[in-house]
Amino acid sequence: MSVRSPRTVRVLAAAGAAVAVATIATACGADSSDDEKPQHRSFALHGRTLTVDSDDSRLDLVPGDGDQVKVTRWFQGSTVVGSSPKATWKWQSDEDRLTLRLHCNGLIADCSARHRIEVPRGIAVAVRNDDGSVHARDFKNGLDITTSDGSVRVENASGPLRLTGKDGSLHASGIDARRVTVHSEDGSARVDLRTAPARVEATTQDGALTLGLPGSAAYDVTTDTQDGAVDVSVPRDTHSDHRVSARTEDGKVTVRTAN
Repeated sequence: MSVRSPRTVRVLAAAGAAVAVATIATACGADSSDDEKPQHRSFALHGRTLTVDSDDSRLDLVPGDGDQVKVTRWFQGSTVVGSSPKATWKWQSDEDRLTLRLHCNGLIADCSARHRIEVPRGIAVAVRNDDGSVHARDFKNGLDITTSDGSVRVENASGPLRLTGKDGSLHASGIDARRVTVHSEDGSARVDLRTAPARVEATTQDGALTLGLPGSAAYDVTTDTQDGAVDVSVPRDTHSDHRVSARTEDGKVTVRTAN
C-alpha cells in the first residue's frame, strides 16, 4: 500500500487546478444572450426622473407603458476558485434610483449581463454605467448618460440631451433636442440633429467630433482644435440664435449639414 505525502497531494491539487483553469480559459466567453430564462422585476416611480447606477452590464432603455419601471435581466457567468457569480438589483424608492451590480470574482471569472429597462413615458432618465454600453431610443424627455469604458448610442430623442463618455464612442441620431451637451475623453463623438438646436456644446479630448445640423437654419459656430483639421459647411451667422461650440484636443472637427 502506497501512502501519498502531503507534498504529492499538493502537487496533484495544483495540477488539477491548472487543468480546470486551462479548460475554462479555452472555452468561449460568457454571453448574456444565452440566458434562456431572463428575470423580470417592476418598480414604482414616485418622481419625474429615473436614475440608473450600473456597472459591468449592457443597458437598453426604451419607453414603456404604465407607471412602473420594468426591468428584464439576462445573465451568464462562471468562476474558478471564487464565489458563485451573481447579478443584483436594488431599488431606492425615495430617490427613484435603480442600482445594478455584477459580482464576478475568482481566479478566472467570465460573466456577462444585459438589462432592458422600460421607462414610463414622460420620465427623464439619468444613467451612470461603468464598463458597459448604453443604448436609448424614442425618449421625449431629458436624457443624461455617462459611461466609463463603454459606447453610447441614442436614437430619436427630443428632450435635453447630455452625453459623457470615457473610453468609448458617443453617437446620437434623429435628435430634436433644443440643447445638447457632449463630452468624450477618449473616443469619437457624432450627433445628427433633425431640428435646429438653440445650443450645442461638444468637446472631445482624443477623438473626432462630427455634428450634423439641419441646413434650414444658419448657426453661430465656434470651433477649436489643438491637433486636427476643422471643416464647417453649414450656413453661418454670428448673430444667430442657434449657437454651436465644437472643440477637440486631438481630432478632426466637422460641422456639416445633416443628411
